[in-house]
Amino acid sequence: MDARKSWLLASIMALVLTVACGGGGSEAPAESAAPAAPAAAPIDAATVGNITGTIMLEGTPPEAETIRMNSDPVCAQEAGDSELTEYYVVGDDGSLSNVFVYVKEGLGDRTFPTPSEPAMLDQDGCRYTPHVFGMRVGQTLTVRNSDPTLHNIHATPANNSEFNTGQPIEGMTFDASFDTVEVMVPFKCDVHGWMNAYVGVLDHPYFAVSDGGSFDISELPPGDYVIEAWHEILGTQTQNVTVGESETVELSFTFSVS
Repeated sequence: MDARKSWLLASIMALVLTVACGGGGSEAPAESAAPAAPAAAPIDAATVGNITGTIMLEGTPPEAETIRMNSDPVCAQEAGDSELTEYYVVGDDGSLSNVFVYVKEGLGDRTFPTPSEPAMLDQDGCRYTPHVFGMRVGQTLTVRNSDPTLHNIHATPANNSEFNTGQPIEGMTFDASFDTVEVMVPFKCDVHGWMNAYVGVLDHPYFAVSDGGSFDISELPPGDYVIEAWHEILGTQTQNVTVGESETVELSFTFSVS
């Protein structure tokens, strides 16, 4: 065999060996999958605690104003002449109602199933009921017109989609939902300017609205939390709190007016 044939045979053998051994490949090694984020610790029902508390008002609030509903004879007949504004609902002892209280921080990566039951907002006596309430992201909100007159439900959120729909017939309902957390979403009726309400939209169930100044947030997993209290005129206050295993912690918020 001459030198030229020997060189060609050697080159072919070298190429075969290279391919067989996987050498010379230009493909980059496959990237390993990113590690999954650790799942949030499950909630142990045997260790959950509670937060109970009071909301107080210091100082003398402005007098509630009488709402004049003469622009709609149906409203005037349904409600009468004694309807008052709800900006400050204060007991004789200074207890403050209609304050939205919720866990603002501390739940970490925990997730919670969306309730199957809808939250309800009624238009009754030409007022929104309730005036302040809470619901969950993705939960259905059912708005009902219980009055024999035209209402419209107009939500004006900052982070969610706005909606505005008329309900001209008594007994009509309308369903909506919110896609992201927002505290608070205002509602108004463009037909009756005195009608307003607020909803706190959260991705967890730990919220309450003060009634007679009292609130209760139950079945919290042990941990460190930031609790916020929101009032439509007086703004917000926050407190840090630690909830131990099976512990009930008491909190008190005091808002003031000059």
